[in-house]
Amino acid sequence: MICALASSVCFGAASVLQAMAARAVTPGTGGGVDIALMGRALRQWRYLAGLSADGLGFALQIVALRTLPIYVVGAALAASLAVTAVIASRVLRARLSRVEWTAVGVVCAGLALLGLASGKEGHQDGPEWLPWALLASAFGVLLLGVAGGRLPAKPRALVLGLGAGFGFGVVEVAVRLIDGIDFADPVWYALLVGGGAAFVLLTSALQRGSVTTATAGAVLGETIGPAIIGVVWLGDTTREGLGWLAITGFAIAVAGSLTLARFGEPPEVDANGRTMEVGARARAGSHQGTGPGTDPGTGPGPGSGQDSA
Repeated sequence: MICALASSVCFGAASVLQAMAARAVTPGTGGGVDIALMGRALRQWRYLAGLSADGLGFALQIVALRTLPIYVVGAALAASLAVTAVIASRVLRARLSRVEWTAVGVVCAGLALLGLASGKEGHQDGPEWLPWALLASAFGVLLLGVAGGRLPAKPRALVLGLGAGFGFGVVEVAVRLIDGIDFADPVWYALLVGGGAAFVLLTSALQRGSVTTATAGAVLGETIGPAIIGVVWLGDTTREGLGWLAITGFAIAVAGSLTLARFGEPPEVDANGRTMEVGARARAGSHQGTGPGTDPGTGPGPGSGQDSA
């Protein structure tokens, strides 16, 4: 559980850095998924720092997935939004409302309930078709990105976010199924394709649409499906008689995280150096021409320099 929580801290910090870097690069000419955007983002030091934090978080996630049920790890990863919110409130002076501070507490309470109710990690391999289904799902994420990139702005952010969440979900399940290094095993390719596609879709969503919507979609995509697979096919369990408590803890942790989805997006500052609320940012952007290509770290606010997953 310590590894799962530490992983969420790493991912929460990475989201702060990556969202700022994704919005600082020059947008492409099209409206869909921009593969070259990843290359442009990689030239941003904040994006590289975020990737380093992601790498550490992924290593901790692997340890957690090999020792805990998937539903526990998934809820802990969704809690990275609470970490992002707290970092934003302290470092970037983003103002959290009472509802959002309550949501942080709700996330913590949900994780506490999960910790009390979770049983042992399952050791079943699942049906023989599951690795191939994971590989098909990984390529499905790519197709979803292509289709979603052609949608109008609002549904595009949700679809790209969901696609990214599905890709990260494929990674979660694949980590559990991997048994040694065997590159003839389709699970390895599912992990690589799913993880790569998820990063591309999430980067595009962060740069091109509503990050709040995209982050919420990613949280839903990476938690619910893998949790069901873990319980139904991989043997994940709860403590005897505490299944209801695990379901309750999972539900409120994810719900609390969704309330904090706007913190997948860094706060911007106005001309006076004050942090702008989400609605004020949108209004200012419509009047002043601020957009995805604007570097939110160039303002006079502190901590210029803010993901989910």
